[in-house]
Amino acid sequence: MKIGLFSDIHSNLNALQVVLDFYREHPCDEYLCLGDVVGYGPQPDECCNEVRKFATMTILGNHDAAVCGRMNYAYYYDAARNVLDYHARLLSDENMEWLRNLPYMYKHSEGFTICHGSPIEPSEFNYVFFIEQALQLLPHFKDLDNVTFIGHSHLTKSFALTEHNAVDVTAPSITFEPDKKYFVTVGSVGQPRDYDNRACCTIYDTETKTIEFFRLPYDIEGTVRKLFATEITYNFGKRLYLGI
Repeated sequence: MKIGLFSDIHSNLNALQVVLDFYREHPCDEYLCLGDVVGYGPQPDECCNEVRKFATMTILGNHDAAVCGRMNYAYYYDAARNVLDYHARLLSDENMEWLRNLPYMYKHSEGFTICHGSPIEPSEFNYVFFIEQALQLLPHFKDLDNVTFIGHSHLTKSFALTEHNAVDVTAPSITFEPDKKYFVTVGSVGQPRDYDNRACCTIYDTETKTIEFFRLPYDIEGTVRKLFATEITYNFGKRLYLGI
C-alpha cells in the first residue's frame, strides 16, 4: 500500500494544487492530511474545499483548532492571531463544522499513527523537532507505534528511537527498522521553514517500510499577490520566498 502524507497547507492554494497534481501523477491508495489547512495564507476556504475532497483522513492542526474555536489562541503573537480572526470570517459554515469535528490523532491499521504534533497529549500540539524533544518521548516507547508521522514544525526532521536513546535520521528517504520507533515530520505544503521554499509532500510505502520526501516548485509570486490583496501582513508573503 502507498500512502500520501502531507501537512501544513496554511491556506496556500497554489502550493496545494501542485501537491495534489503530483499525487494524481503518482497515485496512492490513501491520502492523509496532518493538519493546519488554514492560517497564514490568503485562501483558507478554498484549501479546506480541496482537502475535504481529496484526503481520506485529515487531522486537526493548531491553526485549525484556533479558527474553529477549539483552543484559546490569545497567547499567539498579534500578526498570527489577526490572520486567524480573519480566516474565521472567511470560512463557510460547512468548512467550519468540518474543522470542529476533525480528530487530534489517528491510528492506522497498517501500524502507524498520524497527528499534528506529539501524540503525547495531542491537544497540546507539542513540537518534536529537536533531539531533546525526541528524547522526552522515551518513557512512552512501548506505547508508540513503529512510526508516528507529524507536521506542525514545517520541517522534515526525523528521529529513530530505541528504549534508551534517540538519534536524528533526517534524509530524503528513510527505511524503517522493526526494532525501533520513528518520528517523522512530513514538511509543509504551503509554508516550508527549512530554507527550501518549494512545497513538500511524502509517500509512504507500507510494504518496503520506506518514506520518500518530494519537493515541488509552485507559483510563490502568485500566492504573494493574493496575500497582498488581503488584510494579512506582508511579512507572511516574504517568508514564502525565503522558506522560513
